Amino acid sequence: MKYILPFAFLICTLSGFSQAQDVYKISLDDAIERALDSSYVAINAKRDQLKALKQKWETTADGLPQINADVNYQYNPIIRITPLPGEIAGGEPGTFVPVAFDTRQNMNASATLNQLIFDGSYIVALKAAKTFLEYSKNANDKTRLEVRQSAINAYANALVVQSNVDIIKNNQITAKKNLDETQRIYEEGLAEQEDVEQLQITYQQVTNQLRNAERNLDLSKQTLCMVLGLPVNVELELTDDLESLAQSQLADFDLLEQQLNVEQNIDYKIANNLVKQRELEWRLEQSKALPTLSAFANYGATTFGDDFIFFDQNTEWFSFSTVGVSLSVPIFSSLRRAKRSQRAEIAMMQAETDLRQSVERIKLDFNQAKSDYNFALENYQTSQANLDLAERIERKNIIKYKEGLSSSFELRQAQLQLYDAQNSYLQSMLNLINSKTSLETILNNPDIN
Repeated sequence: MKYILPFAFLICTLSGFSQAQDVYKISLDDAIERALDSSYVAINAKRDQLKALKQKWETTADGLPQINADVNYQYNPIIRITPLPGEIAGGEPGTFVPVAFDTRQNMNASATLNQLIFDGSYIVALKAAKTFLEYSKNANDKTRLEVRQSAINAYANALVVQSNVDIIKNNQITAKKNLDETQRIYEEGLAEQEDVEQLQITYQQVTNQLRNAERNLDLSKQTLCMVLGLPVNVELELTDDLESLAQSQLADFDLLEQQLNVEQNIDYKIANNLVKQRELEWRLEQSKALPTLSAFANYGATTFGDDFIFFDQNTEWFSFSTVGVSLSVPIFSSLRRAKRSQRAEIAMMQAETDLRQSVERIKLDFNQAKSDYNFALENYQTSQANLDLAERIERKNIIKYKEGLSSSFELRQAQLQLYDAQNSYLQSMLNLINSKTSLETILNNPDIN
């Protein structure tokens, strides 16, 4: 069953993609869901939590009844001879009689039951196992938050590169059109060669940028595949639109007005778990000064002879049994236990200091993330306005150039200004998406289950 469920989910996830000629269409929500379920990091984080669960049961089992069975067989090629005083066998005093007490072959079988009655360290270990299980769950949640953030960042970055490719293609078409028109005008003797050369430089630069952007698009999609736990050679088609995605990230007043609850932050939970673990380690060292009480019972049978007849029906077996208790009381350890306890107490105080530092760092990170999100909102709106302005300037310069009112150099400057505005606009959308994701992660808002 543990293999069937993940496999079934994988089939459902893949069926959610529209496949055509080995191209998978995937939205941002699909990418997040798949990353949380199938990314390499998320899978190992689940396994770490499962290991912690097994370790908890392992610790619990130490205090439950333990039964061991033993079977021993001995063959004596040469039997040990023991000398006895001769007078025991009716001999002369001062003489010795050689006697063999062993037989050639011996076998015994036994089963032993051990039960821990009291051990202070066992009680502390149970609490520590529970705390470690909680820590592993929080560590898994932190990993899932990071996986979600990585999936959003990778998806948004791929969208940015894809949009950049589309923009550069349009720029190339425009640059080519201007170059061809200027070339014809130059051939008619109505333009200078410098005008052609200026536009030719622009066209070549745009062409090189396009090649580089297409290579970056392939790499960005491969990176996204890696984050999602897919082979890097899978062809992806991103179904979300970058501008629509950026628009959905605009001023979320509930998010901006939300107050930080430090105790809900995942880093705080992990730091608090470490404090509890160090406290239990301190108590564990203290508990080693307490006595340990356990009980045991065993039952077995033994047989012997000069021949190997132990499995014959008529072989006689002799039973034996023992029941008892064992009490161990620590008395003196040359201050070793005391120093180990003091060392564990110092480690606990260090963890408490780390917790206080984590609280302040979380507050600082929250303020930084909130500031970054506000700046990203402002920068997005500014970049959008600048892009509109740069497009109008470029269109006016094209018209003025065609009418002979401006030079090719001025047209090239306007085009370069437009390209910078386009890059700034794309980067502003990426920053907007990433900054909101970072703020959500600190507030522990996303649904990662």
